[in-house]
Amino acid sequence: MQTWIALLRGINVGGHQRLPMQDLRTIFETAGSRNVATYIQSGNVVFNADIDNLAAFGDKIGDAVETGHGFRPDIHLLTANTLRAAIEANPYPEAVSEPQSLHLTILSEAPQPGRIDSAKKALTDTERFTVIGECLYMHAPDGLARSKFAANVARLLDVSATSRNWKTVTKLAAMASQETP
Repeated sequence: MQTWIALLRGINVGGHQRLPMQDLRTIFETAGSRNVATYIQSGNVVFNADIDNLAAFGDKIGDAVETGHGFRPDIHLLTANTLRAAIEANPYPEAVSEPQSLHLTILSEAPQPGRIDSAKKALTDTERFTVIGECLYMHAPDGLARSKFAANVARLLDVSATSRNWKTVTKLAAMASQETP
């Protein structure tokens, strides 16, 4: 059994797409997951499961959320090892000391290089980002809330995406390392 992290996009943000974490844990347990734990109220799940088909598992979770709560979130699944590798690949280690300014965005697929170049036009003078495979690292020292790039990253890169600040990323990795398969 492998340790996984699920990142659900847009859960409990601004009073929209309400999903209690106990309900989310139950959805994952019903789908066959074990040792299910959530972190904060924004759709972060660490769990153990044998997953042969990522798309089918994601659809099962999405179907259950839609049936029980009336909306279907984007769901990004990654292994604990993939998250640890993403943390190690961080191109902005100097920003770790201010984890609210550093974000990891998980992309549904690697974006086309032309889309990356075009997206850079949406950055402010203080923002920067780097794409490594299906991970986008963004350093926004003036805050993410004011970032036009961050607000439009999925559209700019033409991929599904969900972002977490560095504090959340490292907490999820710590939780995943405590899971027992």
